[in-house]
Amino acid sequence: MTVLFECVHRGERHFGCEAPVDGAPLRLYPLGGEDLRARLLAADGDGAALVAALTEGREATTVPAAERDTVTFRPPLLPDSLGDALVSGFMQTHNVKADATTQSQPNWFFKGLGETLKVPGEALAVPGDAVAVCEEAEVVLVYVTDEAGVPRYVGYTFGNDLTDIGRFKRHNGHLSYAKLCDSGVAPLLFLDAPPESVTGRVTIERDGATAWEGTFTTGTKALHYGLPDMMAELFSYTPLLHPGRVHYVYIGADRSSFHAGFRTADRDRVEISFETHGVTLANTVDWR
Repeated sequence: MTVLFECVHRGERHFGCEAPVDGAPLRLYPLGGEDLRARLLAADGDGAALVAALTEGREATTVPAAERDTVTFRPPLLPDSLGDALVSGFMQTHNVKADATTQSQPNWFFKGLGETLKVPGEALAVPGDAVAVCEEAEVVLVYVTDEAGVPRYVGYTFGNDLTDIGRFKRHNGHLSYAKLCDSGVAPLLFLDAPPESVTGRVTIERDGATAWEGTFTTGTKALHYGLPDMMAELFSYTPLLHPGRVHYVYIGADRSSFHAGFRTADRDRVEISFETHGVTLANTVDWR
């Protein structure tokens, strides 16, 4: 799988084209004035050619494993103007949640702008009056809107759609409020079609000890809805189609710790391991 990520190393912006491995050196290239979003649009889905073009003639920097703490990862393709990033998603999309009341099109929700995206190691903020918060391990689709106002798919990553599910359960008309929590996101952008099957494990730690563990299954095969239909409906609405906007779309989750009867507390550490893809998100939940 071809990947791309952005980071800051010793005060300078860099990018990388290989998935970071724990305990191993990190190979980086100076970003300079490169616009990765524009280059992705120009590549039109050819990830291998994009990587070859980006790295040709650039001198790589190798960060030793012992100096990995000098590297700060960024959400994939996050614009410098955070208002140009829109974070949203769909609810109850998975087969395990479908029943007789399931609608022909899933509900869509807005989570926030670019500042709500948090990479591993950063705290995930939730409202101080949240009722019951849960993790949601999800595939995240990334779209860049071109100059003609057409959102074009450029790849996927993984995320944690943190949700005040208690508020939604108390009043299902409050979905929009329930979703206004920070979103965990992996820094890796996979330059491939959305994955059909993703499996993994959630571990929630409290005061340094495991408080809850569970597994999950996601990916396009787990969806009750056809992904092309979902996205076509979403992007049929003109107010979303501002040129240059980057969309991060969370496509729904399997059951969570809440469905198993667990209640997340302030300062809990939530670790989501997307085991099939070698990606782990770990964030502390912060009631504010």
